[in-house]
Amino acid sequence: MLCMRLTKRKFEEDTLTMNSAIRWQPFRSGNTLQEQVNRLFESTYGGRNSESALTTWSPAVDIYETENELVLKADLPAIDEKDLDIRIENNTLTVRGERKFEKQVSEDSYLRVERSYGSFSRSFSLPNTINTEAIRAEYKNGVLTVQMPKRAESKPKQVKVNVNVETTNGTK
Repeated sequence: MLCMRLTKRKFEEDTLTMNSAIRWQPFRSGNTLQEQVNRLFESTYGGRNSESALTTWSPAVDIYETENELVLKADLPAIDEKDLDIRIENNTLTVRGERKFEKQVSEDSYLRVERSYGSFSRSFSLPNTINTEAIRAEYKNGVLTVQMPKRAESKPKQVKVNVNVETTNGTK
């Protein structure tokens, strides 16, 4: 019984020490679930090694709208321009490509592989207001920029309103 009390007291002391060392971060709770899911997949599939990094991946994309166009920017570092395919079919913009694993170094020499390699494909529905015939794409410094101009009839128009001013006696 005495041994049990000492153990319980020791546990309570340890708990108090641990609680004072843990900092509460209220906005971090949203990442916790994602981290748990990532850990689950890493433990199930053996983590990120050269085999898992050579599967499909999805590049980060920003899309914004100006008065005259929609603009898509995609981070595609270390991709050769000839390995990019940009298509528009049925008001859908599709960006496909491949980042190839460097064969200059033996796979056995890698200590850590975190960058993803292999094929990717991203598709985006375009509104009917886009002039698909005038779309331009530029690939510079690892960033793909696709500029999609709006049709003239879909751009905002300003209409001038004429105001008739009448005087109190009914004449203009």
